[in-house]
Amino acid sequence: MDGSRPGAIPEVSIIVPARNEEASLGDCLASLIGQTGAAFEIIVVDDGSTDRTREIAQSFAGVRVLSPDPLPNGWTGKNNAVIAGTKVARAQWLLFTDADTVHLPGSLARALAEAKREGADLLSYSPEQLVVTFAERAVMPVIFAELAAQYPPQKVRDQGSGIAAANGQYIVVRRAAYDAVGGHAAVAAEILEDVALARLFRKAGQRVYFRYGGDSVRTRMYRGWAQIREGWTKNLALLFPHPERLAIQSLFLWVVACSALGVALAGAASWHFVWIAIAFATFWALVYRRIRIAHFSTANNLIAITFGLPMFAYLLLRSKKAHGNGQVSWKGRAYRTGTRTGSTPAKVQASKTISRLENQGLRAKS
Repeated sequence: MDGSRPGAIPEVSIIVPARNEEASLGDCLASLIGQTGAAFEIIVVDDGSTDRTREIAQSFAGVRVLSPDPLPNGWTGKNNAVIAGTKVARAQWLLFTDADTVHLPGSLARALAEAKREGADLLSYSPEQLVVTFAERAVMPVIFAELAAQYPPQKVRDQGSGIAAANGQYIVVRRAAYDAVGGHAAVAAEILEDVALARLFRKAGQRVYFRYGGDSVRTRMYRGWAQIREGWTKNLALLFPHPERLAIQSLFLWVVACSALGVALAGAASWHFVWIAIAFATFWALVYRRIRIAHFSTANNLIAITFGLPMFAYLLLRSKKAHGNGQVSWKGRAYRTGTRTGSTPAKVQASKTISRLENQGLRAKS
């Protein structure tokens, strides 16, 4: 593709793990096939899909579609799929990208040039997050604002900061460095494999480069409340070291914001209204300033302040509880946390865990 001769070694191998991604895979592959400026191959690993994922992948000429080996005990499905892709990848650079991403024209060549220019062994972009439903618009800005605060890109790029991070939706690695640290096989049991991989690179003295990449890649990470709840339950307790403290902080900000709005409305008819309005606007401006670093629209940021903060607190507590119980689920599989005992069908385990969480009072309005 893009100038690759039959049998020629491409410059980049693009590996796309996919499990039941019929809603998004077509757009992803179309955006990848249209890339220019670099010779590449595309490998889609169909991770046991039960929908049209494999059919869609096979409809694209030149895309190699394969299945991973049976899921080893203790590994996550995504890691197993990615490892299967790396076994057949031929290039000196690898791009790991999710099936729900859309890649802007020329982004692959630009990312490769940026990795070389920055001397990066691992380059990762945090994509522009597309949000559609109310739940997505409310909670995603809050979560990504907190992620930006927890993992500031400028500090991640500072090799001496002690902070390492990556976004698994878009990771470019130099193959030699990737193999040297053991690749995904070294983090195969990690649920948060992207951050674990970045830490592995950093520990080995390899250069990690991370930034917001809305100029290169976009994604709709979750489609509605059900996916948001399951996905962030799996991840939040791993991303934030003190989820309970952060939940309390989020609820406090929300209560103060609502109270400030109430006071402003109550004082609208009084001669003190100007000062009340100034105080209200100042507080909301401070909260808005924190939210807006996540690169969402003004409307979505205001929705997030008004409704997303308590939803985020709920997800933090739910994630903390699930990890405390030793199990999370994702896409029909249940994974044990804090152990190496592996995964089992979600119908057997995950439903019991999630229902137990609900019965213990961690509920939110969707």
